[in-house]
Amino acid sequence: MSALDQPLPPSGYAQELRRGVGSFASFAAGFSFVSILTTVFQLFGLGFGFGGAAFFWTWPLVFAGQLLVALNFAQLAASWPISGAIFQWSSRMAGTTFGWFTGWVMIIAQILTVAVAAIAVQAVLPSIWDGFQMVGGPGADPSLTSPTGAQNAVVLGLILLVITTLVNIISVRLMAITTSVGVLVEIIGVAVVVVTLFLLPVRSPSVVFTTQGAAPTDSPYIWAWLASSLMAAYVLVGFDSAGELAEETHAPRKTIPKTIVRAVVVSGLGGALLIVATLVSAPSLTDGKLATGGIAWVLTERLGPVFGRLILIAVVVAVFACTLAVQTAGSRMLYSMARERSLPFWRTLATVSPRTGTPIAASIAVGVGAALALAVNFGQSAIFTALSSLCIAMLYIAYLGVTAPLLVTRLRRRGAGMPSGVDETGKRTFTLGRWGVPLNVIAVVYQVGMIINLAWPRPEIYDLTGNTWWLQWSAVLFIGATLAVGVIVHLRNRARDGAIQLGHLPVTAEVPIVADATAS
Repeated sequence: MSALDQPLPPSGYAQELRRGVGSFASFAAGFSFVSILTTVFQLFGLGFGFGGAAFFWTWPLVFAGQLLVALNFAQLAASWPISGAIFQWSSRMAGTTFGWFTGWVMIIAQILTVAVAAIAVQAVLPSIWDGFQMVGGPGADPSLTSPTGAQNAVVLGLILLVITTLVNIISVRLMAITTSVGVLVEIIGVAVVVVTLFLLPVRSPSVVFTTQGAAPTDSPYIWAWLASSLMAAYVLVGFDSAGELAEETHAPRKTIPKTIVRAVVVSGLGGALLIVATLVSAPSLTDGKLATGGIAWVLTERLGPVFGRLILIAVVVAVFACTLAVQTAGSRMLYSMARERSLPFWRTLATVSPRTGTPIAASIAVGVGAALALAVNFGQSAIFTALSSLCIAMLYIAYLGVTAPLLVTRLRRRGAGMPSGVDETGKRTFTLGRWGVPLNVIAVVYQVGMIINLAWPRPEIYDLTGNTWWLQWSAVLFIGATLAVGVIVHLRNRARDGAIQLGHLPVTAEVPIVADATAS
């Protein structure tokens, strides 16, 4: 084992996971979680259906907010490169009880996100070949909001989860290679789609200054625009996945801060171009087909069935890589909390296979949890919109559980800036310096506003029946239930196994000056 791969002094944990993740694979972990080719394809119709062409402007707004969050995460990743990053960072700044609930919310959010990522195949596979529409047959409606489309999405999603779970438990190296290949295919696919669609314009890019295609409403447009921002909010998350793989990454203090920020920047620029290219080249913005068929409809209409389907195959690869990356991140969060003896069945969940170097039980648990989330929604046509908004609202809450304590820590230092150490090569680690406080404040304000927007009980998001109150309020109810169950689990485990020790290191409310990892 080289000096760069030695156990890191501030973590306090033995090196059980295998370091098989390089710089590009670390970037791929975050980029695959975001996966613009998956999520923009999946949610374009949702955003456009609410806000019309002007929904594009929600993208730079969310991008700017999430970039601020990512910059703060990057500094924490340099200080504490440990698996279960969200839980670990929050616990070390706000105490283990607060950190535990942050991690608990993150685990549930990641499991739901795995389920949502898996059902994205429904937005693509039936467009490639109608034989993939197994529920109701090839002539059935494949739309995710239709009964047959929603049910078929569950079937396809369950099949995909079996495959990603197998890849996850075989080896971290296989996971890294798979996500890296997926990212290469995705980047090439995005470039080809953007260039091709811009070469087939129907209208000018100035269309983004209009509301063409927006759903008719008697309410002020701002409410429809805010609803359309759910698309961007769902896409631009998961960049913290690079931090979840910290204990499997070579030179993590040097690598991870860069890959976190890079994943957001590349995704933000690529997604913006993809949205504009689609709006410019769509055959029509007002006949309702763009809202229901999304980008897949534009590709098959503008590029023809053969070339359009070839592009959609690249989307399928991106969906697979995205689901795999989300499941990997969730399993590392579960593993990290389990080794603190803070979850039920922690002995099993914290076990790392000596043969594969992966937390097999944790990977299976995340896959099974996602499968159950799909199975219980088999007959629910709102599964797509409801699960998407719910899981992202919970991710934002978990992110806030990191940035809010970080802001408190910075304010305690009276704006003096956070200390920094050195990375594995002896260079100074990433820091925001005196810009930390203002950027942290803006990030927290943005997160609070977006959490309210995501969880707002819109019937068109959470209750497509139009008359089921508990569905309309399902986000608030589910988040409340998650916290209530968390109280029971936390108290039970604390009484049985004692307080969380965080690798047997004392917990402080300060971010330490990082020691040189090569010193070990």
